Amino acid sequence: MAEQFLTLMADLDAETQRRMGQWYLALREAGFTGTQTPGLPYHISLATFSLTEEQKAAGLLQKAAAEFSPVPIHISHIGIFAPGKVLFAAPERNRLLDALHDACDLHASSQRPWTPHATLLIDEPETVCAALPVLVRSFQPLMATVTRLHLCAFWPTREIAAAALTGKE
Repeated sequence: MAEQFLTLMADLDAETQRRMGQWYLALREAGFTGTQTPGLPYHISLATFSLTEEQKAAGLLQKAAAEFSPVPIHISHIGIFAPGKVLFAAPERNRLLDALHDACDLHASSQRPWTPHATLLIDEPETVCAALPVLVRSFQPLMATVTRLHLCAFWPTREIAAAALTGKE
């Protein structure tokens, strides 16, 4: 399958990776595996781009990484996107997270509002709904930090660029 689009992502800190990994381990131990992309760190997708916009997206990544310092977030809730195929953990929106998103997304639109989230499971609606009680039992809200940005093409997954947040904003 040929690459179809690019995604600019905000990666979460190592401790958050560990804790979210425990949530996913609880799902796996209960028999849920999902079809989400393997090998990616837990992240919040900030923007998508067409394949022709690779240089523009890589430039936005570098600029935002240089302008923003690590962004603290509170992952406080879980949810399911309609039509029921995605189970996620989500942060409270805050000024810094919104500013990071705005710096990275040139295609933002009120017709397609942004919902920051970290995907835990992608599967059929019946499976996602059955997995929800398992996640509820293991989920505990946590403070997390966006520490790095990375840009990937999908599918297959190809990492294009990555940079730590090192700025002052």
